[in-house]
Amino acid sequence: MNITMRFWILVLIVSISGFSQGMLLPLIAIIFESGGVSSTINGLHATGLYIGVLIASPFMEGPLRRFGYKPIILVGGILVIASLFAFPLWDSILFWFVLRLLIGIGDHMLHFGTQTWITSFSPEHRRGRNISIYGLSFGLGFAAGPLVTPLVEINAALPFIISASISLLAWSTVFFLKNELPESTDIETTSFFGTMKRFAKTWNYAWVAFLPPFGYGFLEASLNGNFPVYALRTGIDVQSVSILLPAFAVGSIITQLPLGVLSDKLGRKNILLIVLLLGFFSFTTASFLEHSVTGLFICFLIAGMVVGSTFSLGISYMTDLVPKGLLPAGNLMCGIFFSFGSISGPLIGGIFIEYVPGASFFHIISTMLLCIFFAILSFRRQTLVAINQ
Repeated sequence: MNITMRFWILVLIVSISGFSQGMLLPLIAIIFESGGVSSTINGLHATGLYIGVLIASPFMEGPLRRFGYKPIILVGGILVIASLFAFPLWDSILFWFVLRLLIGIGDHMLHFGTQTWITSFSPEHRRGRNISIYGLSFGLGFAAGPLVTPLVEINAALPFIISASISLLAWSTVFFLKNELPESTDIETTSFFGTMKRFAKTWNYAWVAFLPPFGYGFLEASLNGNFPVYALRTGIDVQSVSILLPAFAVGSIITQLPLGVLSDKLGRKNILLIVLLLGFFSFTTASFLEHSVTGLFICFLIAGMVVGSTFSLGISYMTDLVPKGLLPAGNLMCGIFFSFGSISGPLIGGIFIEYVPGASFFHIISTMLLCIFFAILSFRRQTLVAINQ
């Protein structure tokens, strides 16, 4: 099978993974809300996906090196599909939390396998384009996921069965791929300690490239988790919130591919600096327009267009910085830092809203973006100092 066909099969897998995640988040939230489950339990339950990612991450790199990309993707897919089919079997908060953990692990295996495989065979002059298509396919799938949520009114099991069936069809295409192994490194052991050594080595090469995935996770989770609360407290109604949040997602879909192509031509670091600075200005401007739905819509749209691609740009930047043999560790670390951001964003945002009532919620996002901007700006100088020492 040629590289082009392999690329599009991997992209299909990622889009279906996005679809299942996009369906699961609002669906379970609606089911819990209808069943009288508290908002606190509802919110904590949603972290199961990211906890699954963090639990599994240190143990994935060794099996990938030993067995190759295809088995990792297949096992991840079957975990997701089996978990989706299992949801209707038992209506239990704890059982569903365990299934969410398993989906988090399975989805992370899918992303880790596909992402690392794509970065390994993408030539440098097309790397940004390929990773941006990867990010775009996940975003489109994630956006389409909630469309099946209303089917819960017909039958509570229907959305789970449809999502699992679609995932099964897409997953079956992986059997057409020929398995490959990642390139070797000077640390050949596939043990947990070997993975930790490769993590440390990858961190030395590319620590700065993990900040954009962290920032994107922080931004996405705090916008979806904290902004609705903050908006209602500042007098914005629920209907307006339901219009504002998709504006960010639409913005990111519009520019995902153009920014990826631009990063191939102008350099990953340069594009990241530009989008982070524009993102800082977008959210700072939003802090002055909090009571204008139109103003916030424009700010959210522009913010999505510039910082909505920071995850895929961060992956591409990491791939530029590390040797090919460390790509599995680098891709895992991108996922780990995204999860850290996704967990810490709503937590820090919630504390900020609760205990700093006089300040704008948008200040915490703009400050975070500015900090990452300065870290990337200073990276060359720090690298030179480290080499000289």
